[in-house]
Amino acid sequence: IMVSHKEFVGAGKEPGLQVWRIENMDLKPVPKALHGNFYTGDAYLLLFTTAAPSYNIHMWLGDECSQDESGSAAIFATQLDDFLGGGPVQYREVQNCESNTFLGYFKSGIKYKKGGVASGFQHVVTNDTNVKRLLHIKGRRAIRATEVDMSWGSFNKGDCFIIDLGKDVYQWCGSECNRFERLKASEVAIDIRDNERNGRAKLHMVEEGEEPAAALGPKTTIAPSTPDDEKVDSSNRKKGALYMISDASGTMKVSSVAPSSPFKQAMLSPEECYILDNGVDKNIFVWKGPKANMSERKAAMAAEDSIKLKSLFPLQIQVLPAGAETTMFKQFFSDWKDKDQTTGPSKAYTIGRIAKVEQVPFDASTLHSNKAMAAQHGMVDDGKGKVQIWRVENGEKVPVDPSSYGHFYGGDCYLILYSYRVGREQHIIYTWQGLKCTQDELAASAFLTVKLDDSMGGSPVQVRVTQGQEPPHLMSLFQGKPMIIHSGGTSRKGGQSQTSSTRLFHIRQSSSRATRAVEVEASASNLNTNDVFVLKTPSALFVWRGVGASDEEMEAAKHVVGFLGGNASQVSEGKEPADFWSALGGKKDYQTSKSLQNMVKAPRLAYVCSNRFVLCCSVSQVEEVPGDFTQSDLATDDVMILDTWDQIFLWIGNEANAEERTGAPKIAKEYVDSDPSGRRGLPITTIKQGAEPPTFTGWFQAWDPKMWESDPLDRIRARF
Repeated sequence: IMVSHKEFVGAGKEPGLQVWRIENMDLKPVPKALHGNFYTGDAYLLLFTTAAPSYNIHMWLGDECSQDESGSAAIFATQLDDFLGGGPVQYREVQNCESNTFLGYFKSGIKYKKGGVASGFQHVVTNDTNVKRLLHIKGRRAIRATEVDMSWGSFNKGDCFIIDLGKDVYQWCGSECNRFERLKASEVAIDIRDNERNGRAKLHMVEEGEEPAAALGPKTTIAPSTPDDEKVDSSNRKKGALYMISDASGTMKVSSVAPSSPFKQAMLSPEECYILDNGVDKNIFVWKGPKANMSERKAAMAAEDSIKLKSLFPLQIQVLPAGAETTMFKQFFSDWKDKDQTTGPSKAYTIGRIAKVEQVPFDASTLHSNKAMAAQHGMVDDGKGKVQIWRVENGEKVPVDPSSYGHFYGGDCYLILYSYRVGREQHIIYTWQGLKCTQDELAASAFLTVKLDDSMGGSPVQVRVTQGQEPPHLMSLFQGKPMIIHSGGTSRKGGQSQTSSTRLFHIRQSSSRATRAVEVEASASNLNTNDVFVLKTPSALFVWRGVGASDEEMEAAKHVVGFLGGNASQVSEGKEPADFWSALGGKKDYQTSKSLQNMVKAPRLAYVCSNRFVLCCSVSQVEEVPGDFTQSDLATDDVMILDTWDQIFLWIGNEANAEERTGAPKIAKEYVDSDPSGRRGLPITTIKQGAEPPTFTGWFQAWDPKMWESDPLDRIRARF
């Protein structure tokens, strides 16, 4: 009998993160403003839902949580997994040993607080100014802020610390800490001010040796910096043992399948459950065969517990249903093959989704009855419901003229209310935020969304959309017309800025056949062989069709031409007239990879290096960026891999250190050579931040060449 907790009613209903704390053997939601705060004496349950939808369930255990609390968290995790149909991937997280997937949810870092529910500590947003605590900030990409004793003895020269005194929050920087540690510590300080104090605290930056009269008493000698404890001996990395859990003989047995990796995919029978023990690398995987019975699944979890008990260190545990295997799991198999995934005008792929579903061609007529297809394509219906659009203006919402529906300007914010009927009337509020709108408009758009939602009884689904990240369903609301996104400007009367005399629109179709036209810089380097572009100059209008473009993209171009005005000349790739190239500033290299047209797999972007990754030279530490990647996912203090399946790009951030730069090519080669699909000898292109060729930028829609011009440290300091 499936047990359903009252907190599960809203679980997984919309994309994003939900967090509960175990309190008196029950679930208590943690306010959103306090996500990322964890009491070390407690256990937590987290659910992350993607737009697909797919799910990650995380059970987090503090160092000082009780056996009862950890047991309750495990039970609730299992119940939530059952409630969501057994499809989620489950993670067991231990304080200071969290998975990168978990850490990725908290861009401003995670904070470990002393105490817990047993000692009366509650998760409440407060303006309490009587706080007195010291936080030790560790980590570069993933930040951990740990509460330590409030004394000079807790400090060292190599790290940043935050002295939180309620009204005043001091960021102390040791003389040997680097700029990225400063950047991350600033993010934590800003998060404390904005979320924990509701903006009612003053931030201060303090350098070692320049401390004001402190709350810590007379200053003592500061300890030297501590060595990086993340450098591990990786000689045993990728060593794993595979066990099968089965009751086929009449009694439940745990039997060894293979004592060490690599394994063969055929070793996994769909009727059984398996445990892959990679304890030497602090990882345990439980694989659930799709036809395994409930007894075997429970036995697998019990066996996992016994491995845990034998371990001398905390383990990361992933529970994987068949079809949702992570990259970390698949690397132990020499011949792993995923089910083929196709793409094109009528097919979709899922990339970075956890729970993969059987690929289903898009058919709008069966959306209401085919839930797998609706989930896969992110479509609740065919977009033919009622649409109302408002522009945010002077803190209010002003109706947009229906004749201009579908046009969105980068200097504006919009509210789109979509109403449709599937059994009962349902609503979605899309909050579209332009990249060039003001901070006031951003804040007003969030406030007006809540106000509209409240006026409708809190029933609508809210979707916040940043310019360039429009989901397929939003793109489908304009009845066969493309969604047209202007790079800047505004649609408000009298507020329009003068548009450029030469404009270029990039037209691309989504998996659900909706199209989007995005205004990009008028440069030949922005062309893409797989898409259609509309180019308007003072004297001419061109529709350029790439070799791999679809008829639907050409149809969408007619609407862009109609808006721009004039008679367009059709230009086929490879047959461009001279005035076409001159309007774009001359002929330049652009994205011409044919693999995009008939691609079996989608491109992947992955973090490849921090210092410890290079020292380990371990492909298992390549961490994929989840979901659809954007330019902002490129970490400037890192080396990253863009894998487009017929070639590999190594992107080197300007702040990556010498060890990372020299070690990265070796990892890239190992990444290709160890790929289970059998790819070998792919070209590996190394490129530098700020000098990206179009063969690289073409994989990112609407690449912004000016993004790198400002220092992230300066940007965040301006927020103090």
